Amino acid sequence: MNRSMPIAPARQRSACRTARGAALAALLVLAGAVNAQDSRNLAPGFTNLPAGASILITPIDVELYSLSAGGVPEPRADWTAAAQTNMKKELGRLREKYRGDTVDLDEQTADQMAELLALHAAVARSIQLHHSIGGGFALPTKEGKLDWTFGDAMKPLQASTGARYALFIWVRDSYASAERVAAMVLMAALGVGLAGGTQQGYASLVDLETGRVLWFNNLARATGDLREPAKAVETVDALLRGFPSPQ
Repeated sequence: MNRSMPIAPARQRSACRTARGAALAALLVLAGAVNAQDSRNLAPGFTNLPAGASILITPIDVELYSLSAGGVPEPRADWTAAAQTNMKKELGRLREKYRGDTVDLDEQTADQMAELLALHAAVARSIQLHHSIGGGFALPTKEGKLDWTFGDAMKPLQASTGARYALFIWVRDSYASAERVAAMVLMAALGVGLAGGTQQGYASLVDLETGRVLWFNNLARATGDLREPAKAVETVDALLRGFPSPQ
């Protein structure tokens, strides 16, 4: 008679311990990977914002596009307006969670500081390329660290607003039109792949007094949707994941 032999109690306990040990090891590896990613998003030596620190929230730089059949991005003002509204609403949650002071950069001051905002955008694109994407684009002198600074360039922004820190957000989001989807299906049948819409963006926290970039996060994916309030929540959460909390 064939019958499965019961596992002896000692062997059973040993098997359970082994399974628990393997699960714990997997969790430690995952936690290590997350911590390593978080540390890459922070400037060396920086972990948290001081209690009561003031943060300036600069205008969200976001644009949405529709991809034509040929893949040409066509600006959609209505989608962009909806994205602005949805993202601003979600940033309100950051204000509720943050125990310091937050202030919006008004349009008049933003116009006066247009050169500084453009400077940040240019440097942030470099950080996105050389730090977040890295690989062959990584700068050896940075040694994989978030070590970027504006020097004294941001002090006028601090002087005009009174804020010590500033949050910058930039997003470009595109969506395949019906014609683009049809072209994708047709070319797929021929064995040729065509790209659909993509969502790219970054968020950064800058110390306006020292000019240091303290935190930087990057998005580059084929998912996400800023046109609808409920779906915009996920994008803003992903963009602000790991944002430094106050002490």
